[in-house]
Amino acid sequence: MACWIALTDDRGRLFWASAARPGRSSEITACRHDQLTAKLRAAGLGAIADLGFIGLDDSEPDAAPAVITGYKAARNRPLTRGQKLSNKALAAVRAPVEHGFAHLKNWRVLGKVRTDPKWATALVRALLVLTNREVSR
Repeated sequence: MACWIALTDDRGRLFWASAARPGRSSEITACRHDQLTAKLRAAGLGAIADLGFIGLDDSEPDAAPAVITGYKAARNRPLTRGQKLSNKALAAVRAPVEHGFAHLKNWRVLGKVRTDPKWATALVRALLVLTNREVSR
């Protein structure tokens, strides 16, 4: 199974998909390998990500964050009221984005991809175009 990263705009329309990686690599490792935060900063963009991306943007402490994530509770440290409100606001912003990913995941062939990542990359990028065409109808 292949792993890739995709980006959407604030309305949930998919506009970029990374190259596919072997399924054993994690999403945050793929972002670091592709230098996603540096590319977002260079383009003047930012991203809102789920809790799986906590720590992705720690390399440049003085720079404005390129990737914003929520707060994760620890076993011995529950979230404060402000952190819970922040997570709730981020979840509301991310809802349309998740719909964009859901449209891409509707393609059943993605669940059966057991091929070389370079072929999976071409497949995902083709499905990205088809998904945008289907959704915009």
